[in-house]
Amino acid sequence: MKKILISLLFFTLWGYALYAQNEQEKIKQVVMEAYVSGIHNSGPLENITAGFHPGFELLGVGSDGNTITKLPIYTWIENIKQSRAAGRVPAVETKYRFLSIDITGNAAVVKLELLREEKLIFTDYLFLYNFKEGWKIVNKIYHRH
Repeated sequence: MKKILISLLFFTLWGYALYAQNEQEKIKQVVMEAYVSGIHNSGPLENITAGFHPGFELLGVGSDGNTITKLPIYTWIENIKQSRAAGRVPAVETKYRFLSIDITGNAAVVKLELLREEKLIFTDYLFLYNFKEGWKIVNKIYHRH
């Protein structure tokens, strides 16, 4: 009986580990395609709209250091379209490093570093929910280096 319980526990934990690893890979894919490629490296706009929830807001600290600024995804996409039309695109590819992915149920947070020319430019915290369509980025806060 003891061996059966230990085996059951082992397979349950092993199954959960495989599930968590699979979900982490799905989250990484969304972040790489929608955020890193789509927003930072001039990838297809369709990737952005596919990976970001329509209710997404980028939160920042105002220039006074005491207020919060908000940038909804539809405004961010419009700014990207205007920049691309004007020929203002990054000359250097943005690279990335995943520092952590924490998943609890249908919620996740990703800590990500963005680099240009091997120089750290941002540490981002991306918040995601798992909807019927899959993982979507719903919010972002960041630190500019």
